[in-house]
Amino acid sequence: MTNPMLEKLVRFQNPEQQLGYARELTDDTRAALVNATTEEYRRQTEQLTMLKEDAAQSLARQEEIQRALVNTPFSRAQRILALGESSTADALSWFEILRTLFAHERADLNLEFQNLAISGATSTQVLGTVSRVARAQADWIFCMLGGNDARRFGDADGPRLVSEAETLRNLTLIRRLAVAERDVRWFWLTPTPVDEEKVAAYPYFAGIAWANHDVQRITHALTELNDPVIDSSTSVLVADAYGDDGLHTTISAQTELARKVLTTLEG
Repeated sequence: MTNPMLEKLVRFQNPEQQLGYARELTDDTRAALVNATTEEYRRQTEQLTMLKEDAAQSLARQEEIQRALVNTPFSRAQRILALGESSTADALSWFEILRTLFAHERADLNLEFQNLAISGATSTQVLGTVSRVARAQADWIFCMLGGNDARRFGDADGPRLVSEAETLRNLTLIRRLAVAERDVRWFWLTPTPVDEEKVAAYPYFAGIAWANHDVQRITHALTELNDPVIDSSTSVLVADAYGDDGLHTTISAQTELARKVLTTLEG
């Protein structure tokens, strides 16, 4: 019997990122990790790839996106790196859509996209591995963290997994240690708002909760730092923005966020 969670597992879990010692896993191994056959795993990855390709193509057909691609500030052979949680680790994330878009539309730039996001990661966990980010020698870093820090136990007013003060401390340290003395362009992306009703009703979230007042406070804190901030909240204004859990967004919302990032870069 096919694992009913297979689509979510393949979409959001990347064992090479989550298991630091794992390198060049085979499809057989990846399939076993999600309790699927190799054929089931490959079929699922092919479906996700097609969805990602379609999203990139839909963006490429837009006049403002073509203009942004022409006016991109990325230079030839630069390395673009993403830090984050499931909103970026997602195989259909804004970052993966941008990777696909540039591969098709601006292959002449020969850009390298490196996604170091880990589903479920807190800022504390990312801080513990920040030396890996520094070693990557990226030219651009996009950081979208804080959503998992704001996870609360019990209900929307329960204790946070990571305190607000600790989140701000961690993000500040991640930025400083990842960049060191190098000339890096850094962008923050705010955590995406959640659908609180769907979150509360989702059975697998029993005992934990997310609240938009936490997202708003993290967003405000980011605006007080010294780097550009891209507000992700507009991405959930599209129709059917959320999946069944109310936390993870659909490819429609991810595509809208990719558009927001690209047009912000042009500006």
